[in-house]
Amino acid sequence: MKKWIALLVVLVLLTLVVGAVGCQEIDEYTIVIGATAVPHAEILEQVKGELAKLGYTLEIRVYDDYVLPNVSLEDGSLSANYFQHEPYLNSFNSKNGTQLVSVAKIHYEPMSLFGTAEGKSGHTIIVPSDDSNLTRALLLLASEGYITLKGNPTANDSLTEYDIAEDNGNEITLMAADMLAATYKQGGVLAVINGNYALEAGLNLDESIARESADSDSAQTYANLIAVKKGHENDPKIQALVSVLQSKAVYDYIVETYSGAVLPVFSLDK
Repeated sequence: MKKWIALLVVLVLLTLVVGAVGCQEIDEYTIVIGATAVPHAEILEQVKGELAKLGYTLEIRVYDDYVLPNVSLEDGSLSANYFQHEPYLNSFNSKNGTQLVSVAKIHYEPMSLFGTAEGKSGHTIIVPSDDSNLTRALLLLASEGYITLKGNPTANDSLTEYDIAEDNGNEITLMAADMLAATYKQGGVLAVINGNYALEAGLNLDESIARESADSDSAQTYANLIAVKKGHENDPKIQALVSVLQSKAVYDYIVETYSGAVLPVFSLDK
């Protein structure tokens, strides 16, 4: 019994220590940013040197999910994060009571339809299940003639499978966005896959059947952004981060590195 009590005490103390470390205040010259690996963390690596010249240290924490980066930003463990678009951010705030805001849009990842089957009907088509990416996927499928949607929806609408007026004999199957590429590789399906996951899976974007247009309203609606906790939008270190990310060097890096799978959305005419 004494051993169990001692173990319990150790676990409680460890929990308190970890919690305290996770919530340590970040100093004004350190930028701790959460990001997914591809392309976000890769892009951030390109600006470490420029930020150092301005007197700031950039610490990049890589996440493999879309929830923890926002939780950590809300609790103060992060200065900023870079992985999401505005519809997802707004949905997260609404569902969780958080107060996270966008300070800058950096890039856009066109969603692509992959597959080898011919014709527009009789396919199993797997699509992302989360609200905003499902909307994008359905709009892409509709624009390519695989389905017909009710009304005249836009990228700002929140569409579900129930907004499909005619599926043309296709079976639309919802799946977690990070599982689509692996499932597609197993064969037998068409798949609408986010640019970052397609890149991570080694898919050739040039071999996709269709891709979201760079001049569509989706490009701005679903641009990936830098988010901070409300009230920190004008912090000098956040403004410094935005300035180096929206630079010609980063613009050129994105264009030259990702072959159209990632596109800059900011203008160099400032």
